[in-house]
Amino acid sequence: MRNEGLGSWTARRARKTPDRTAVRFEGQSWSYAALHDRASRLARALRALGTGRGDRVAYLGPNHPAFLETLFATGMLGGIFVPLNTRLAGPEIAYQLADSGTSVLVHAPTHSGLADAIRGTAGVRVHIAVGGQAVGIAGTAGLAGPAGSVHQYEDLLAAAAGEPIDELVSLDDTCMIMYTSGTTGRPKGAALTHGNITWNSVNVLIDHDLMADEVALVSAPMFHTAGLNMLTLPVLLKGGTCVIVSRFDADATLDLVEQQRITFMFGVPAMFQQVARSPRWPGADLSSVRILTCGGSPVPTSLIAAYQQRGLTFLQGYGMTEAAPGTLFLDAGHAESKAGSAGVPHFFSDVRVVRPDLSEVAPGEPGEIVVRGPHVMPGYWELPAESAAAFTDGWFRSGDVARVDEDGYAYIVDRITDVIISGGENIYPAEVENSLLADADVLECAVIGVPDDTWGEVGRAFVVSRAGAAVTEATVISSLTGRLAQYKIPTSVVFVSELPRTASGKVLKARLRQASGR
Repeated sequence: MRNEGLGSWTARRARKTPDRTAVRFEGQSWSYAALHDRASRLARALRALGTGRGDRVAYLGPNHPAFLETLFATGMLGGIFVPLNTRLAGPEIAYQLADSGTSVLVHAPTHSGLADAIRGTAGVRVHIAVGGQAVGIAGTAGLAGPAGSVHQYEDLLAAAAGEPIDELVSLDDTCMIMYTSGTTGRPKGAALTHGNITWNSVNVLIDHDLMADEVALVSAPMFHTAGLNMLTLPVLLKGGTCVIVSRFDADATLDLVEQQRITFMFGVPAMFQQVARSPRWPGADLSSVRILTCGGSPVPTSLIAAYQQRGLTFLQGYGMTEAAPGTLFLDAGHAESKAGSAGVPHFFSDVRVVRPDLSEVAPGEPGEIVVRGPHVMPGYWELPAESAAAFTDGWFRSGDVARVDEDGYAYIVDRITDVIISGGENIYPAEVENSLLADADVLECAVIGVPDDTWGEVGRAFVVSRAGAAVTEATVISSLTGRLAQYKIPTSVVFVSELPRTASGKVLKARLRQASGR
C-alpha cells in the first residue's frame, strides 16, 4: 500500500481479521470488513464532492460509528480530519471551522440546528447530515443535490462505489487538527501527523498490554484526544472491539460492562466517581474488566480506594493534545507504591523535568515538563510563531510543573499556564476573561479554578465592575451563555474593588487563590 497513514488501517485490518467485530453501537455490529467498506464508500463520495489531498473534513456530533468512518475516509484521501467539541458554543465552532479552513462538515442530527446557523459563515462548502442510526448499504441513488446543499450521509454511501482507494500518504503528513485553547484565549489547532497518532497507539499497545480480544467501552467523547487516541484507535489497531455509546451514563455503564463483557474503559475522574456512587455499584458484575485508565485530572485517593475494594486498579497517566497525547504512564504494578504519581515516560517517549535553562532538576525540585518523541506534533496549525515558541532544542514545553522522585517517577505540581481542569475539560482563564470583558459593565476581571466535589475544579471570576453598574453574579454568568461552552462559564463571581497586581501590572492570581482558600 502507498498509504502509510490511518486511512490504510481499515484495509489492513480487513485483510487480517475481516470477520472480527470492530464496532458495536445501539444494537448493531460492524465487522472490520464492513467498516472498511463503509469508510471506502464515504471516501469515494467525498472525492465526488470535490474533496482531496489536504482538504479539511470536520465532524460535529456525539460518539457514533460515522465519526470513525469519517476519520478513516478522510485519511484515505490524504485529507485532514477536524474533530469538533460538541460542548462548544456556536461562535466557538464557527471560529474553528474558519481557522482550519474546513470545506466539509459532517454533523449529527443533534447538531443540525447549530450547523444550519453557521452555514455560509465559516467557509464550509459541503454539509453532510448523519441519520439517527447507521444502516446497511442499499440502493443506487445519485448524490443528493448540488455541492452547496445538505447531503444525507447514508444516501452518499449507498450511491458510492466501494472500490479501494490507495492515495500516497506518508506518516509525516498531517492527519488531524485537534483544537486546544491557547493561554492567550485564542484556540490553537495541534496539527497531529499520521506518525504522531500511530506512535502514540504503539505506546498504548506496549504500556497497556492490549489484547486482540479487547472489548473497549467508548463513552468518553472521541472528539477528545484521550477518548480517541488513548482508547479507540489503539483498540482498533490491535483488532479488538469498540462498544460506542453516544453519551456517558453511570447506570448504563454498569449494564454495558456486564452485557458486553467490557475489558477496557477510559474516563475522567468525574465519570468514575458517578459509577462508584451508583446504588448498583456494590453488586455490579465487573469480572470482565481488566484495564481501567483515568486521566484529565488527578485521581482522588478515595476514588482509587473505592475501585481497589472491587479488585480494580486505575492506570493513571499524564498527557497533552500536542503529544497525541500519551506522555507519562503509571502502571498497575506501581499504582499503590507510587500513588499520586503520573508515572514514567511511555516506551517511545522522552520526558524531562527541567529548569528554565533546560538543565535537569534534582529529585524533589520542581521544574517544567518537556517532551520529545515521534508522537509529538510538529507544530500548531498555521501558527509558525507559536509553534516555534513551543519548542526549545526539539523539546516541547508543556507549561506544566512536576517533581521527580529518586526512582524517576513524576508528580504533577502545578500548571504554569493557570489552566483549570474541570471534569477532564481544559479551561483557559484568558479565554473566559476575554469574554467577560466584552461586557461594558466589567472593567477588569480574573478567573481562577476552585475545588469542586463533582468536577474537580470549576471557574471563579473576580470582577471589578463599572461604577454605578447594576451587575450581579447572575447577570455576569448569564452574559456568557451561548458565547462560551457551558463548562467554561464560572460558577461563582466575586466582586472586588481592584485586582492585586505586580509592579508591572500582572494580576497576582496566587493571591486570588489564597483568598479562595486554595
